Amino acid sequence: MQADTRTSADPACVGGLPSAALGGPVSHAVSRVARLHRSTAGRLLRGLGLYPGQEFLMMHLWDTGAVRQAELIKAVDLDPSTVTKMLQRLEQAGHVSRRPDPDDRRAVLVEATEKSCALRAEVRDAWSGLEEQTLAGLGPAERAELTRLLARVEENLCQGSGDCPAP
Repeated sequence: MQADTRTSADPACVGGLPSAALGGPVSHAVSRVARLHRSTAGRLLRGLGLYPGQEFLMMHLWDTGAVRQAELIKAVDLDPSTVTKMLQRLEQAGHVSRRPDPDDRRAVLVEATEKSCALRAEVRDAWSGLEEQTLAGLGPAERAELTRLLARVEENLCQGSGDCPAP
């Protein structure tokens, strides 16, 4: 039988955080949780025929009605080419329609279609399921505290970046 000769500096012996993340355990945890949350959301959305991120675009359209494509791009804070591709896919699926803005023929108006109304309920149900999976085992007070803390973290990051999302 061979003796275990690994030392505490041996990568196989180091548990927990990567050494480069030792100065940022919360940031590391937030990054891991965000990645897992987005991955789980992506799986749920694929079941609805959506790609990740398209649900945010649809949520905005459901809540605002017809909006100029340029305003939609600002609202969802994504690259214009990404939004254009999302809109093409959503239009092909019958969930959005695009037409020239009658007030400015250079601009394009985007709006959710009647067909997307069923999708809205499915997205709401998927997000409710994601919420329950994400917060399983947390009581109402813990959920409220987590929401408060995450809002504070978002505010800190927003102020630091100067890249605040639209309300």
